[in-house]
Amino acid sequence: MPVADTSQLISGVAERYASSLFELALEAGSVEAVGADLDRMQALIDGSDDLKRLIVSPVFSADDQFKAISAVVSQFGFSGLVGNFLKVVARNRRLFALPGIVKAFRLIAARHRGEITADVTSAHALTEAQKTELKATLKGVTGKDVAVNVTVDPSILGGLIVKVGSRQIDTSLRTKLSTLKLALKEVG
Repeated sequence: MPVADTSQLISGVAERYASSLFELALEAGSVEAVGADLDRMQALIDGSDDLKRLIVSPVFSADDQFKAISAVVSQFGFSGLVGNFLKVVARNRRLFALPGIVKAFRLIAARHRGEITADVTSAHALTEAQKTELKATLKGVTGKDVAVNVTVDPSILGGLIVKVGSRQIDTSLRTKLSTLKLALKEVG
């Protein structure tokens, strides 16, 4: 299966699971709590190579994945809805889609609140004051409340890359240096 087909499969699976979870959370009036639990789960995945391996490796049986996820749910005290959801995902052998499910849930919840999401890449972690200022600036430009997802990528050297919908603003030092390098090649 080509890579594009694989990511499309993951995206479709992630969106279906996220949409189902969102509907359940909305009925239960716990969208924010479910979102917080999903964010905690994503932080656990990001912080543990073993957990990453568990969710992406086809080597583990469905039973092994289910037992491991059940242990994580118990140990870290996930709410009933998220705990049961994670177990269903494990039982159905869809743990590989979990990061996509978390991202899709965030987007669906933000859309429901009337927010748009901005993906921001920075060379260094942003302070709360910087995030607040960035949100205010983006709200002024878009006219909507903006949820900001910040990713740290030291390779951009400095500045920011901001993606809102189909628009991207790249003020990274890496891009500026590349542009300068191309300009110098044309001169010389």
